[in-house]
Amino acid sequence: MEIHIDLTGARGHRDAIYRQLRAAILAGRIRSGEALPPTRELAQRLAVSRTTVSAAYDRLTAEGFLTGRVGAGTFVTASAAARPEPSPVSGVRPLPEWDAVPLPPAPFAPAPEFDFRPGVPDLTRFPFDTWRRLVTQRLRAGQADLMTYGDPQGLAPLREEIARHAGVSRDVRASAAQVVVTAGAQQTTDLVARVLLRDGDLAAVEDPGYPPPRLVLAARGVRVAPVPVDASGIVVSAIPAGTRLVYVTPSHQYPLGLSMSLDRRLELLDWAERNDAVLVEDDYDTEFRYTGRPLEPLHSLDSRGRVVYVGSFSKVLSPALRLGFLIAPPSLVPALVKARYLTDWHTPNVEQAALAAFMAEGGFARHVRRMRKVYRERHELLTRSLASFADFLTPLPSSAGLHLSAAAASDCGPLVRAARRRGVRLYSLGDFGVGERRHGLVFGYGAVAAERIGPGLARLRELVDEGAA
Repeated sequence: MEIHIDLTGARGHRDAIYRQLRAAILAGRIRSGEALPPTRELAQRLAVSRTTVSAAYDRLTAEGFLTGRVGAGTFVTASAAARPEPSPVSGVRPLPEWDAVPLPPAPFAPAPEFDFRPGVPDLTRFPFDTWRRLVTQRLRAGQADLMTYGDPQGLAPLREEIARHAGVSRDVRASAAQVVVTAGAQQTTDLVARVLLRDGDLAAVEDPGYPPPRLVLAARGVRVAPVPVDASGIVVSAIPAGTRLVYVTPSHQYPLGLSMSLDRRLELLDWAERNDAVLVEDDYDTEFRYTGRPLEPLHSLDSRGRVVYVGSFSKVLSPALRLGFLIAPPSLVPALVKARYLTDWHTPNVEQAALAAFMAEGGFARHVRRMRKVYRERHELLTRSLASFADFLTPLPSSAGLHLSAAAASDCGPLVRAARRRGVRLYSLGDFGVGERRHGLVFGYGAVAAERIGPGLARLRELVDEGAA
């Protein structure tokens, strides 16, 4: 039997011989029951050592493709018969609802020259030295308990610090027993949906709004209704009858940037009580508020256990840490902990312990204060700089967070695409709409240095003048 093996350019002869023999067996070019050449003969033919060929044969034997018979040789097993080539249209298909979920953006795409992405902090100012020290201390201390399975609810010291921080900074009155450490707002939405909603149940989201929670809910078989937002926040009277969950960003609406009025907050809480619904309140970036004191969250106004309060460390520290939290009514906590256990069990313990220590020694609060000053300067600079777009854009009122939106009279999609080709990354307001798509742009200022804001907007201005808008 003639066996064709090409080792031209192969870095590892053993692996090349293994792969080509395996492929030939699966394709039927070497049939069941046929004998392979002796290892010495094949080694001489390929000009490699006999040990190399023997190692390839041994691996194929271990995987069940070959069998050796003493005094007879090495043969292809009956179970390794030829199989049909895979068809590009065959195979298991996912549920249809997954077709509507877009693929995530490439994580290692080249960084743009001017990065106005919303929701991304300045990672160059991450406290690397402090974080390295805290993580190293956790690892050097010989704390074996951090290296095993952890509590699905989160490490107790971190939950204590989160409860304390939420109480001081946001007037969220809750105990550590109500805190569940999560990987962020998307996981919180998934957990709440798991314990409260069945297939076909109805949930509502803001329109325009943050897309991932809407996609999470739809992927779980939940019907999702987009509800319009006006100057006071989500329009409560437009929430459909039968809605079981409402996802909202009342303190800094995403992406418009407005704050929900007190009257609208109270109206939403009354609606939730009347309709036996839960409100998922995503308070994602209000550590960075630049005028006045932060508005009271829905949670602090809720006296009937209708609000799941969601916070994240992605906007303050880094999205790579995948650390967030929820504060739930006591009646929901056991089910949420069980759901977390069944999904991914827990957030990595070492990172949790490092964050707990960072908060306990005051590093987190100091970092927030430093970054609030940095982002306030960028917010003011961006607001002033947008005056040069007065013929095209109208900035929307916003006094918090890491982004600023501006309304336009026409679709900004073509401008956004042209800007990205010219090294300016930003987003269209239309990207966040479900029903009526609003026109405008969303400018993030967390990932762009202050000295880059002016040049970046100047390039955008050039595109507008060239007719890209």
